[in-house]
Amino acid sequence: MVADEPLDQRALASAVGYPEGEVAAALAALAAEYDEQRRGFELRNVAGGWRFYTREEYAAVVEAFVLDGQQARLTQAALETLAVVAYQQPVSRARVSAIRGVNVDGVMRTLVNRGLVEEAGQDGEHGATLYRTTSYFLERIGVVSLDELPELAPYLPEMADMEEELATTAQREAAPEAPEPPAEGAP
Repeated sequence: MVADEPLDQRALASAVGYPEGEVAAALAALAAEYDEQRRGFELRNVAGGWRFYTREEYAAVVEAFVLDGQQARLTQAALETLAVVAYQQPVSRARVSAIRGVNVDGVMRTLVNRGLVEEAGQDGEHGATLYRTTSYFLERIGVVSLDELPELAPYLPEMADMEEELATTAQREAAPEAPEPPAEGAP
């Protein structure tokens, strides 16, 4: 309850002096028991460790009490940038900017400051700093690993739709602009 990050079963086993296997079984049993009893909290395995969370149906009450109007949600730009990093990592700022079509320097600083994104080395070809998501990101979205992120394919447009849109855009850009008709009463 006092840990500020999820604790893996090895650390917990060491803390209580029991074999890791017994601790793993006890953690799973406790999580099941809390779920069965519908307690106000639950024990979850996220980001490679175990942590207590408020049960979803009570989250709004706890959130209102804790935050009391001090909510700091991510902007749409931050969420989009975070999604690009999550699915393309390790990735440079320039690549994220190219994918989003806008400069992401400020948004990336915000994500780094919030602990959701971190530096992941340098690009060998260009020397650009690469970024990846953190274990805190995994914890906040409630997954153990990036493998649990949803597939993007169902949300992407069909290739035929994209080709049609590109053709329409190309035609619009290639067509000469028609002159505006003269104003009424103009010579």
